Amino acid sequence: MTTPTSPLTHFDAQGQAHMVDVGAKPATHRVAIAAGRIEMLPATLALIESGTAKKGDVLGIARIAGIMAAKKTAELIPLCHPLALSRVAIEFSTTGAQGDAPPAVHCTATVETTGPTGVEMEALTAVQVALLTIYDMCKAADRGMVMTGVRLLEKHGGKSGSYVAAGAD
Repeated sequence: MTTPTSPLTHFDAQGQAHMVDVGAKPATHRVAIAAGRIEMLPATLALIESGTAKKGDVLGIARIAGIMAAKKTAELIPLCHPLALSRVAIEFSTTGAQGDAPPAVHCTATVETTGPTGVEMEALTAVQVALLTIYDMCKAADRGMVMTGVRLLEKHGGKSGSYVAAGAD
């Protein structure tokens, strides 16, 4: 195995991109939690919350899209390992219905596996695709929606241990 000369593990000593060798790493329980939000007009949020969006149950379809995206991450991100996921949970909440914050749908994805590499990319991909699905389903009502704040909140397991983002609850 070539020792990388850079903290970027997806490059070998010659600077060539490669898939990280995880063959000798022990399988451990790994969890990652990512989150993000999509901001929208108050009327768009009202459509989502009432379940009367033209294309149907926006959050139900977005939940399935996020789960599917987590499972397909290795097909979308070139150097990700295909993983046997043991859990993918997508949760939504809203803000702004009473003017307490900008109208938005917040998405949190929790992904788990037992394996030699983490699931951060799967959690991040799940959030982004769930938010993209909300955009797709509501774009006829609001093309100005903005996806923002997508980030890793927590990861646990593996050699590097735990990470909890500053400000993560």
